[in-house]
Amino acid sequence: MAGIAIATGCAGCNALTNYHDRDIDAVMLRTRHRPLPSGRMSPSAALRFGLALISVSLILSALLNLLSLLWMSLGILDNVGVYSLLLKRRSPLNILLGGFSGGLPVLFGWSAVTPGPIGSLSPATLPLLMAGLVFVWIPVHIWFLAVSNRSDYSKARIPMLPVVVGSATALRLITLFSLIMVPFSLALYLLGYFGPIFGVVALVSGLANLAGSLWVLYKPAETNVWRMFKVSSPYLFLLFAAMIVDVALKY
Repeated sequence: MAGIAIATGCAGCNALTNYHDRDIDAVMLRTRHRPLPSGRMSPSAALRFGLALISVSLILSALLNLLSLLWMSLGILDNVGVYSLLLKRRSPLNILLGGFSGGLPVLFGWSAVTPGPIGSLSPATLPLLMAGLVFVWIPVHIWFLAVSNRSDYSKARIPMLPVVVGSATALRLITLFSLIMVPFSLALYLLGYFGPIFGVVALVSGLANLAGSLWVLYKPAETNVWRMFKVSSPYLFLLFAAMIVDVALKY
């Protein structure tokens, strides 16, 4: 049930943000072939589809427990309301403040497997560290994309950070966040939550991502930036897969 709630919630948010952004998606080369700007789906159908999926997600979350419903509701509100409706077209902080929704599925998953009508965050350190890791990773990943597609965002008048402060400053901030990711991930190992497999994966992937960020900082060719966007894509997958393997071997 928790998996279906997450899937429908994410899909519903995606449908609603695509509904709201259909005008700028039609302007940008990267997004003009999406279902709405390409005419494969009508705006009214996308709106109904998104609202239906989100309704299913909230109902399933409520059936799990109240804390799961809270995290799901906050995730939807942050992604659709804060990021898409309020900030995406107005502030370069859109990714940072909208990034909270990226970490909330971790808290949802934690509370979903906690028995009882309310759910729990106790012990709170593990889910908060995992959610924080996702939050720190999001600007690294998205800002690489934004630097690579800076002219596209500028044409659509979207104030992504690289458009507002320039690519050089954005790449310095990416490097800073890449640096923060390393201790964030290693803390999950050093505090004893996961074993050596996760520790090795966290160290190697974190240092590789940091090294790549530094490389792009000093060689900021568009092809290099795009390569780092692709390289940063599987980072979270590798870490969470290592968590699963570590726990499976432990038990």
